[in-house]
Amino acid sequence: MKELRAWIGSEEAANDIVAPAMVQKFRATLGLVDERDLAPRLIHFCLCQPAADAAALGPDGHPRRGGFLPPVPLPRRMWAGGDIEFSGDLRVGEGVTRRSRVADVVVKDGRSGTLCFVTVDHAFHRADGSCAVRDRQTIVYRDTATVLPPAAPQPAPEGAVVETVVPSPTLLFRYSALTFNAHRIHYDHRYATQVEGYAGLVVHGPLQATLLIDLATRRGGRAPDRFTFRSLSTIFDTDTLRCHAGPRDGATMRLWTARPGGPVAMQAEATWND
Repeated sequence: MKELRAWIGSEEAANDIVAPAMVQKFRATLGLVDERDLAPRLIHFCLCQPAADAAALGPDGHPRRGGFLPPVPLPRRMWAGGDIEFSGDLRVGEGVTRRSRVADVVVKDGRSGTLCFVTVDHAFHRADGSCAVRDRQTIVYRDTATVLPPAAPQPAPEGAVVETVVPSPTLLFRYSALTFNAHRIHYDHRYATQVEGYAGLVVHGPLQATLLIDLATRRGGRAPDRFTFRSLSTIFDTDTLRCHAGPRDGATMRLWTARPGGPVAMQAEATWND
């Protein structure tokens, strides 16, 4: 643990462009409405992704441990959640610089075994130096033998608005390609089921978050100024993904995903400053 915490303060930076072709593919993959020169919210998940050589990838498809992120000695890595603040929109065609810093490393013993949470702060700056997006991302690492079903999960409540999405292998593959995410649990059925023990291909947490923030934008009249989300359970390609939204309560709106009759998979909250 002492060695892992030595990574706190580790930093890296990368540059990218909000390319028109990427925006077009992002919208087409997720069925988003065209907003002319404004880039969709959460497209920053596609920007400034590290391009590790194929030889530098581990057996799960992720880059091997070490470097910017700490070399956590637990084989499973998942995106646990995020807390994102926006200062306006990114525009199609503009340059972006991402500056990232490891903010914390914490090891906990949970019901499913040892867990390691790595918190990373990302800031995406426009060419003029202004910050468009601040994203505090939490990554969880855990052991291979610790996937346990929830104890008597409670079915998710019904939202005021519910939209259904089919999380097909094609959708998962295209989203993995957009985000340059080679994690095999999202597209390699044999690996996901036989090696990591899942019931099918895993639906990305960021993909679910993007569907929810789009629902919040359409329900709230404009894109929110803050969006937080947390993964609670897993949705697979064999499930029907249902996106729920509660009514807007003043400045906030609760949102969540679930399969029919299943527990909450992702819970989220959208907040507007006005």
